[in-house]
Amino acid sequence: VVPMAPRRTLVTGCNGQLGRAVRALAEETGRIGTFDFCDIDTFDMGDPGQYPKYDWSLYGAVINCGAYTAVDKAETPEGRVICWAANAAGPALLARTCAEHGITLVHISSDYVFDGTRELHDEMEPLSPVSVYGQSKAAGDLAVAGCSAHYILRSSWVIGDGKNFAKTMCMLSDKVAAGDLGQVTVVDDQLGRLTFTDQMARAIFHVLDTRAPYGTYDMTGSGAVRSWADIAKACFTAANGNADRVVPVSTAEYYASAEGPIAPRPRFSALDLSKLESTGFSPRDWEDELAEYLKELRA
Repeated sequence: VVPMAPRRTLVTGCNGQLGRAVRALAEETGRIGTFDFCDIDTFDMGDPGQYPKYDWSLYGAVINCGAYTAVDKAETPEGRVICWAANAAGPALLARTCAEHGITLVHISSDYVFDGTRELHDEMEPLSPVSVYGQSKAAGDLAVAGCSAHYILRSSWVIGDGKNFAKTMCMLSDKVAAGDLGQVTVVDDQLGRLTFTDQMARAIFHVLDTRAPYGTYDMTGSGAVRSWADIAKACFTAANGNADRVVPVSTAEYYASAEGPIAPRPRFSALDLSKLESTGFSPRDWEDELAEYLKELRA
């Protein structure tokens, strides 16, 4: 009797912030040998002709970390095409393939699938996107839901290894401290919570390992709901103690002189975490994790 090898896990979008976090967790938990990784340079999931390159019978799960996230560029004619290919057409093809081969599909969603009028969003709220990016993500969610074995984990305000808001704020704080910049304006009328990619990776592994009921789960950091300006002040405080140089402004004021199209942003982005918590996973308080992250950045 020859035991069957365990079915493998394919991670798409492996070079992004979340993809790197998933790889790190796979290494940490000793299962990296059963993982395969790809990005758009080796597998464009929006191209039907690329699917035959994989033996899909080998896989038990696909974790889709790939997405187009340039929300303002998505409002341009060129960006709109790329955005829909990455966030809607690609996931639709991936969902069809997973359904045909009995593969569990994990897909990452966004608070942008809502218009942001409700102060707290749960999984039962109807989709109501107001931007091209949000519309493409909503279309991707609907396509993935067509795969019976699926998990959609909905995030907001992602922070991970790579370019992100916290790093940018620390860099600007340094410029202010050096006298190269007088102050920084940051919007204070968009409210939500950060999502750290290490916590998202752990949530993904949790739902797969525990075989939680299939469906959609909100997954961000837990804790207080803050504005972007609040987060910027925390970054400035940690970097150089110059939070007084952060000037809160409205979204309308911030983009008043912007050139080119600007995507509408949800005002309220906080997500209800109770459904995910009912499966036994409790996300860390994002402010605690931000403090640790900022300390590591300065070190």
